[in-house]
Amino acid sequence: MIPLYTSQQVREADSFAINTLGIPSIVLMENAARSLYAAITESCDQKIENKNVAIVCGKGNNGGDGFALARHFIVNEFTVKIISLGAEEEFKGDALTNFRITKNIIAEYPSSKILIYESVKDLSAFDDCSLVIDAMLGTGSRGELAEPYKEIVAKLNLLNAFKVAVDLPTGLDLENASGDVVFNADITVTLSEFKTGLFYGKGYINCGKIIKGSIGIGNEYYAKQTATDYLIEPEDAYYGLPSKNLDQHKYSAGKVFVIAGSGKLPGASFLTTNSVLRTGAGSSILAFPKSIKTLAQRKLASAVVRAYDDEGKEFLSDTNVKELDEKINWANVIAMGPGLGREEATQNAVREILRTHKTKKFVIDADAVTALGNEEFKKLSLKGKVLTPHHKEFADMIGMNLDELGRNLLITGKNFSTENGCYVVLKGAPTIIFNPAGEAFINTVGNPGLAKFGSGDVLTGMIAGFLAQTEEIEEALISAVYIHSLAADLLLEEKTEYGYTAEDLIQEIPNAIKFILKSFI
Repeated sequence: MIPLYTSQQVREADSFAINTLGIPSIVLMENAARSLYAAITESCDQKIENKNVAIVCGKGNNGGDGFALARHFIVNEFTVKIISLGAEEEFKGDALTNFRITKNIIAEYPSSKILIYESVKDLSAFDDCSLVIDAMLGTGSRGELAEPYKEIVAKLNLLNAFKVAVDLPTGLDLENASGDVVFNADITVTLSEFKTGLFYGKGYINCGKIIKGSIGIGNEYYAKQTATDYLIEPEDAYYGLPSKNLDQHKYSAGKVFVIAGSGKLPGASFLTTNSVLRTGAGSSILAFPKSIKTLAQRKLASAVVRAYDDEGKEFLSDTNVKELDEKINWANVIAMGPGLGREEATQNAVREILRTHKTKKFVIDADAVTALGNEEFKKLSLKGKVLTPHHKEFADMIGMNLDELGRNLLITGKNFSTENGCYVVLKGAPTIIFNPAGEAFINTVGNPGLAKFGSGDVLTGMIAGFLAQTEEIEEALISAVYIHSLAADLLLEEKTEYGYTAEDLIQEIPNAIKFILKSFI
C-alpha cells in the first residue's frame, strides 16, 4: 500500500522542517525547485523540442516555487516566459525573494522575460511554447476558482503544449478532489508526499501522471503520521490471492450462489456467474427463473442452474425465498443483484433474504443495492457484507444528490462503512474500497474501456469468487478490484479501449492472475 496524506499533514511537514529541523523556508523552496526541474526535464525532455517554456506564477508560495523553477530553466539554456499574477510590490517573503532573483537573472538572459498579468490576452505570449507550467495556487486553495484564475486556466487548457502542474493543478480542491474549472495537466509533480485528493474525483481526471517531488526532509516525518487512505499496489493484489491446497476439491475450493437475472435483464447474471469460476472458486450456481431456465443453460460455461418457480413471471418474488434457503446455507458467499429487476416482489425478496441470513457473506450489487434504498438498509444488518454500487446507485441508496456525493465522496463512503460495519466497493474511475475501520483503498489500474455494460457484473463475480476462498475480506476485495482492472489493461495488448467486451474481460482473468503470480514468485 502507498499511504496518502491530507493537505493539512503536508503543510505541517513544512512547519516541522522549519521549526524542528531548522531548515530555512527559502531552502525548502529551493529544494522544491531543484526537485521540480529534475522531474520535469526527465519526464518532458522529448516534449520541449523548441526549448521554449511558459510558467504562470501566482502570488503565494506556489508562485515562489515557479519563479525558482524558472531560474533553473533559464540557466540551463531554456527560453522562459513568465506571467506573474502580481506585481513585485504584491509579493512577500520567499516568493518575493525568488521573484527578485529571477528578475535579476533575466537581465543576464534577455531572451527570457517576466510579464505582469493584465488580461487573458497576455497568454498569447505562450503560443510558441511547447511546455506550460502551472504554479498559480497551492494546497491552501479551497472552493471554486475566482477570476482571473478561472479564465487563465480555461485559456491554458486550450494551448497545444505539454502541461505540468506544480504540486497540484490550479482549481483542484484537495479536500474533496472537486473543482469546476481545473488545469488539465499531463503530469503533476507533487511536492513532499502523495496527497489523497490527487488520486480520485477531479484529481484523477486532471492530474495526468503523478510524480513525487521533494522539499528535502526525507521520509521519517511521514513515517510517523497516520494515514487512512491508500493506493493499491500490485503486491497487494498478490498477497490477497487465496492459497491453494493439494487436497482441495470443487466444494472445498469455494462455493458461490448467485441470485441474479430476470426475463428483462438476463445477461448480467451470466457474466457474474461465469466470472466466479475464473477466480479459482470451485462451485458456481445461479438461481434463475424456471420459465426461462434454458436461456441460462445455454449461456453458462461450467456453472450450474438452480431454477426457482417463478410461475411464468420471469423474475424473483418473495414467495421464492424459501426455495433458495438450502443453497444459501450451502454457499460460502452469495452474490445478489445483477439483472434481478426492480419489481416490488423482487425487492421484497432481496430484503427478506438479507433479514433471514444475517451471518452469511453477501456481495450486494445493482438491483439488490436499489432494494436497500429509502433507508431500508437501516432496518437490516449489513455487518461484514460487501456492497458494490456505482456512484449513482450509492447516492440513491443513501438519499444523497449525486453532485453532493461527488463533493463528499471519501467522507461519505467511510461514514457509511463504519456506521454499518460493512465494506463498500464503489465502482468508478477509479474504484474505491471502503472498510469498516474508516479506511479507503484507491485502485491504480484500469482504462476507459471498462466503462461499458457488463464490466461491473464481472467484478461482482470476481469478488464473490475470491471471497469464497478466504476469510480475509479486505484482502480478497483488493485482489479482485485490482485484477479486474489489470485484465482490462492486458486486453489493450491486442485490442483497444473501444473494442473489448465484458466477455473478453472474463476470458482475460486467468492471464491477469498469472501476470500477478509471475511478478512475485
